[in-house]
Amino acid sequence: MKILQSHSSELRRLGVKRLWLFGSYVRGEARDDSDLDILVEFEDGKKTFDNYMELKFLLEDLLGVEVDLITVEALKPGVKKYVWREAVSVEGL
Repeated sequence: MKILQSHSSELRRLGVKRLWLFGSYVRGEARDDSDLDILVEFEDGKKTFDNYMELKFLLEDLLGVEVDLITVEALKPGVKKYVWREAVSVEGL
């Protein structure tokens, strides 16, 4: 998470309001082929296709792993409670 905190200005430039990590990495169950699940909330008016894709590529470059990037609004009702139960906020953005 320190990597993300140290690039907070780039993340904010893309309209990131908040990030949370969840999934196998948070649960300590990640394998070599696991992707990193990241939930993002964008600032009002900043959620664009370009910002989303640029953020996904930036996160993958910084973290060196494939990222499954999901917006808060895109969370499906059936999984929403499970995601929020294990989500870990990235502080300092």
